[in-house]
Amino acid sequence: MEFSIDSGSATPPYEQIRGQVRDAVRSGALAPGAKLPPVRRLAEELGLAVNTVARAYRELEADGVVETRGRNGTVVSPHGDATERAAQQAAGAYVETVRRLGLPDVEARALIDAALRT
Repeated sequence: MEFSIDSGSATPPYEQIRGQVRDAVRSGALAPGAKLPPVRRLAEELGLAVNTVARAYRELEADGVVETRGRNGTVVSPHGDATERAAQQAAGAYVETVRRLGLPDVEARALIDAALRT
């Protein structure tokens, strides 16, 4: 995976890295177990301080997106993105509820669409 930093962006560099990794995990471009570049190497490639990349990796780990395995580096968590998992669980609970209520799928989708518009 190629990382890039937009120096003109109002988004801090660590957050740009974090977003790129999270998006790649969500899209499947980074599969569970995929190894991320070492912090020092990525910092050098992007012209950033080591602490900037380290912060991105720490926050990704706190989010459950990656795991740090000491000398073996940082890899995509086998569980993927925690936000995505939580959303999938909520969606599953919603489907279970509307089916139990006997709502047709079309009506259930309409309720979701309406809720997303608010």
